[in-house]
Amino acid sequence: MEGTNPVNKKLAAALSGGAVLAMALSACSSGDDNSEKLDAWAKQVCDAVKPQAKKIEAANLAIQKETSDSSAPKDVQKTDAQAFQDMSDAYKAIGAAVQKAGAPDTGDGKNAEKKQLDAVKELNTLSASYASLKKQVDELDTKDQGKFADGLKDVATELDKLSTSGSDALKNLEEGDVGKAMAQQASCKSASTTPSATAG
Repeated sequence: MEGTNPVNKKLAAALSGGAVLAMALSACSSGDDNSEKLDAWAKQVCDAVKPQAKKIEAANLAIQKETSDSSAPKDVQKTDAQAFQDMSDAYKAIGAAVQKAGAPDTGDGKNAEKKQLDAVKELNTLSASYASLKKQVDELDTKDQGKFADGLKDVATELDKLSTSGSDALKNLEEGDVGKAMAQQASCKSASTTPSATAG
């Protein structure tokens, strides 16, 4: 039993890093001077992000809960696979929301459009990465404790890479007036308060 626990904890630690990315969409500094169009854009995106951020947070907590005791490999597999599926769905939904919202009205047409498209691409890539992790977890051998622990270690390594690979496109999208407009939305404010926010 104890073989999986440290690995599981590593998985949970790596995961909390990944969840911070969802909050990137709402961790903006506040400001005042925004056009109505930009405010409308920010509201549309923030309202769509809020339930998805909650879904990612719940998936994160589910994995952490499953790793807090010496759970059976089958239970860990089931919880982790579902959590990764939820995360994949959530990032896909956020990507779709940013795509649907179009480029923010910053008075910088081409550049704003590029930032928006880059962010959508990044979110879709994340969605695919979590879907791939789900597949990896589904294929783990739960009958052999040692193999299962080794497999989980590989998943944790992939997760580490995921949580450190940039959310640069999202950060770029949120620069300047866009970030200020988003910070004023109630749905973005509430999306950014997570009990397990990591430093950095």
